[in-house]
Order: sequence, then C-alpha cells, then structure tokens
Amino acid sequence: MSTETPAPVPPAETQEVPAPPSTEPDPAVEGGGSTEGAEGTESRADGYVQPEVDVPALQRLLDGRYAEVRGLVRRNLVEHADILTDAETMSRDDYRDRVRDLVVEMAATGQTGMGFPVEHGGGGDPGASVAAFETLAFGDLSVLVKVGVQFGLFGGAIQQLGTRRHHDEYLPRVITGELLGCFAMTETAHGSNVQAIGTVATYDVETGEFVITTTTEDAGKDYIGNAAAHGEVAVVFAQLEVGGEGRGVHAFVVPIRVAGQPAPGVRIEDDGLKMGLNGVDNGRLWFDHVRVPREALLNRFADVTPAGVYESSIENPNRRFFTMLGTLVTGRVSVGAAGISASKVALTVAVKYALQRRQFDASDDEQEELLLDYGMHQRRLLPLLARTYALHFAQEELTGQLHDVLTGRVDDEQTRRELESRAAGTKALGTWHATRTIQECREACGGAGYLAENRFTALKADTDVFTTFEGDNHVLLQLVAKGLLTDYASEFEDMDQLGMARFVAGLAVETVVEKTRVHQLLERVRDLLPGGDEWDQEAGLLDPDYQLAMLRFREEHMISGVARRLKRGIDQGMHPGAVFSRVQDHVIGAADAHMERLVLEAFVARTRALPDGDQKVALNLLCDLYALSVIEADRAWFMEHGRLSVQRSKAISREVASLCRKIRPLADDFVDAFGVPTEMLRATALVGDLG
Repeated sequence: MSTETPAPVPPAETQEVPAPPSTEPDPAVEGGGSTEGAEGTESRADGYVQPEVDVPALQRLLDGRYAEVRGLVRRNLVEHADILTDAETMSRDDYRDRVRDLVVEMAATGQTGMGFPVEHGGGGDPGASVAAFETLAFGDLSVLVKVGVQFGLFGGAIQQLGTRRHHDEYLPRVITGELLGCFAMTETAHGSNVQAIGTVATYDVETGEFVITTTTEDAGKDYIGNAAAHGEVAVVFAQLEVGGEGRGVHAFVVPIRVAGQPAPGVRIEDDGLKMGLNGVDNGRLWFDHVRVPREALLNRFADVTPAGVYESSIENPNRRFFTMLGTLVTGRVSVGAAGISASKVALTVAVKYALQRRQFDASDDEQEELLLDYGMHQRRLLPLLARTYALHFAQEELTGQLHDVLTGRVDDEQTRRELESRAAGTKALGTWHATRTIQECREACGGAGYLAENRFTALKADTDVFTTFEGDNHVLLQLVAKGLLTDYASEFEDMDQLGMARFVAGLAVETVVEKTRVHQLLERVRDLLPGGDEWDQEAGLLDPDYQLAMLRFREEHMISGVARRLKRGIDQGMHPGAVFSRVQDHVIGAADAHMERLVLEAFVARTRALPDGDQKVALNLLCDLYALSVIEADRAWFMEHGRLSVQRSKAISREVASLCRKIRPLADDFVDAFGVPTEMLRATALVGDLG
C-alpha cells in the first residue's frame, strides 16, 4: 500500500451527483456516529446532533504543552512576513543573505536554541525545539531549512557527538548564529549509504593532526546547506584511519572558510539553482589534505590518543556507527513535523477558498454553489484534513518520546531503537502527505492556485525535497521493517539487508509475528468485538476497536507474509540479497501498515482522553474519517484477504461520504484551529481579507 495514493473514487452506484449535500447521515450506513455528551445547537429526528467547535480551545489542544513556544514563533513569523513576497523579486544572492539575517534575528529571540543545554545559552528542552521548528514551517521554508541546518544538523552534531571541550568552544556561538556551519555527511556517490562514504581522515601521529582528504571526485560532499556562501565551519563525516587500520565513519570539526575565503585545501562549489529552497546556499565541498588538530574529532563515542591509540567504549564498529547516527534522530523528527505543518497551510488556503468560491447553479437558480458543498470537493479535501489531524497527534507522541530520550528520562537501548524506527516512519508518512496534500489543494483552487501570490508555488517547490532529505522515504521504511522483523534484536545494529534476511530465515515465522506484539493486541480486540472470527463483518464501522483491529490485522498479516517469503527464498537456496530484492515491496508495505496503525492509535487515544462534549464529537468525526479512508484506500487488499465483503466495502464508501457531509460545516473551524497566521497565507486573491 502506498500512502501517497489518493483514495479511490466510490463505486458508481454509491457516487452522488455534484449537488450540495445534506448534513443528514446516510440511513443505510451502520453506526451513525457517537454523539454522547454533545450539546450542539442543531438536533435531528434521527438523533444526530451537529456539534460546535470551540476554535480557541481546539488550537490550545493542538498547540499542546508548547503553546507559549508556538506563540513566540508565530509572532516572529508575522514580524517578518514580507519575506514571502520579497523572495519572488530578490536575486538569489540577496535572498540567501536575507534568509541568513532572519535566522540570526530569530536566534536572538531564543526560539532556535531551545534544544541546547542551558549552560551554553540554550533552553534545555528538546521537545520545545521541535515544536518551534514545526511552527516555523508555516512561513518561508528557506528560513526553516537554514534554521534546521544551523541549529539542528550542525549544532546538533556538535552537541550530540562532541564532548565538553567542543560544547564550550562552539555551542555559545552556534546558538547565537555568530558561527554559521554545515553538516557535511552526504556525498555525490553516497547518500543513504553513509558507511561507504569516500572521504578519509588519517591520523598523523608525528604532528597530532587528522588529515582530511577527498579520495575521488565523486566523494565530494554534496547538497550541503550553508556551504556555498555562509558557512565557516563544517562537521565532516569521514572514514577514520589510525595506524593503517580503518575504524569506520567518524565526525570532525573542520574550518572551511577563513576571512570569507575557502580555507587552505578546501574547494567549494555552489550547487546552483534548485527546484526550491533557493534561499539556502547548498554547495559542494572537497578536501585536499586539510589538517585539523586531534581535538577536532567529535569524541563522545570514540577517541584517538596523542600516541595514535584508538579508544572506544563501544567495541562493535557497526553498533558504534548506528549509535552515533541514532543521536541525530532529531532531524528526522523535525522534517516530518515540518511536512505536516506545510499541509496545514495548504489546507487552510484550499478550504477557505472552497467556502467563498462559487461555481455552477447546482441546486439554486438564484446563486451558484460553494465549492465545498459539492460532494467531490469534500472527498478531495476533507480526508486530507482528517489525515493531517491524525498525523499531528502521531507527531505529538513522537516528539514526546524524543524529548524523554534526549533528556535522559528514558535511556534504554530498546526505547532508543523504537524511537529511531518511529521517527523514520513518521517522517516518511508526513512528508509524502505534504506532497500529496499540497498538490490536491493547488488543483482544488483551480487556476488561481497556480499563481505565485497564492502560496502554492513556494509550498510545492520547497517541500518536494522533504521526501528525500534526512533519508529517502523508502529507505526509511526499510529501517522500520527491520525493527518489525527483528524486534530490535541484539544483532540489530549489525544487520544490513542481507543480514536481516538471514536472521528472519533462521526464525520460525510465528516467532517473527509474536515479536511484533501486534498478535496479542489483535486477540484482545477480537474479544471486545462481536462475532468471534466474524468480528470484521459485524462490528459497527464507527467503532474505533473495529477500525484498529482492521489495521492491526493488515499489519500482522503483512509482517508474517514478508517473513515467509524471506524464509522460503533462502530455504530454496537463493542468495539473501536476491531474496530481499524480490520481496522489497512487501517489506515497504509491512512498514507502511505498521505506521498507519500507530497513527490511528495516537488519534484514538487523543480523542478518548477528551471530556464528553461537542469538541470530542467533532474530533471523533475526523478520527472516523481518517480510519475509514485508510481502509477504503486499501480495500482491495482487505477484500483479497477476506476481511472485507463487497457489501461492507460499499458501506464504508457511503460512510466516508456521510462523514464528509458532517464535517463540511466544521471545516472552517478545523483549519482555523491550526493557527496559521493570516499573513502566512498570503492568498487574498483566493480567500479574501481574512484579517
């Protein structure tokens, strides 16, 4: 299943003509929704009560524990809103300089340093740092990415991979923006496969220095933010060689500019014009025997003595490598959050446009219909709105987990591996969702959506790369699948694709399934639902236990299917690499199913925790729409595997349409609760003066 695939159009016999639909529920649909505790103003004969949304309260719910932080970022965005328009007329060099200046100005407010230690001028709150970054994505995304490079990647690498000497020397100047730097990991020939990079750092025992060398032209560092114009220092990842022995990838602090010019031995090129984010100075770096002192090694996990003795508390080189990368997980958490925020901006514009733009006289000879009164327009936008809410709550859970790990509240290896896996999967789902949502919203605004002044030009161009930076999404989902199939076994760090295939082949398939703990969850849910083995045929469509059971069944079946395929191929004597390649689509599908289940669980948990009342009823409508849209989008799979009859499938499509009709009167409130400043929308030609 691909999460970016639009939900299929309902069958012809359930598709309604494009007339303004009633908010009445479909009497043919099971369930009808829960209205317990509702005090809405409009009660109907069939018992459905239209809830009212308290927008300020809903925004407070979405802002969560970091409402004050988000408010600070919103105020800073409004103060500098003119960059959204100026970016279209400035030269590339001027745009880059303007972005740099804004980043330094924002640093002075404290919003960019919240994740750094208090003793060095930071806020000591990693969760607040992610919340600030997530909110910053409402504005110019070049500013966002420049912030991410400077404080998240460059500063984060020094903080997480360095020790006190590096923190004291660099972090105060990094936090203020006085020292601008780069995160130089990716190479032209090696992106995701970091362990195979070609840059080498050789220790010279006679001088006590590391010699940084780019071994081949395509081993140059590429796509490096802050490199082309503004960066003075880079954290460079290189293969460490000590005494003629390779020790794997390590990180070094390397000056790349002196007095504004390339440092001796450093060659810098501009990456040139990009699809988007042209306010960020991405560049290429090569190193020709560049010497740095021994203390330049970021030595939290390994060090080299003056005499050239390599020391590390982690003996296994693979485990050491993955431990090092695992500390940099904040980047993936932040990118996923930014994608979700960009979706909020697009939906706010598209929904508001659909509530003022009229087209055709479908049901009234006197006045044309509002776009959002058309069933197809609801089908296009409202499931995306529901999915955005779902991903928001899943992201909120992930940020909480990150905060607990980075602050040491939780510090066991299993939790860290689960965090890395969930961060990878949420980043994939969130950024794919942004790409799909922005495109659909642009189309839903017609030709007006194609004008640069209406924000979609920049949103589309600037977020497109989100699906591939901080890890290609398909590669990230393989990381998720690795954890599912091995349950983060002790061998986890050592496993490449071949190792994973061999590991799974050595287990009973039932053991793989049991390791995921989904099986036990599914058994418990079956006990709660009617019908025994026929639970999926008899439960109400709007029962969250039914919805969760469906997604859990799919996940469990896909995981066991991957395990069987891997085992069968290896038992037949095939090379593990060939086996893995053959089943790679199933691997990705299992990981995707796992993440969809986690997202729904987060949404259900959030709504269940709310007190009874209109707010809970309204959010349950969105939660139901998200769950049933996911099932509908993959109904072919559920039907193939006997979990969905033709009649049940049609009923789900009818229920999705009914939920869209119920949500339509609330759509404006739901997007207002995102709290996107009106200055960030820009789109007065589409939605009028919203102030």
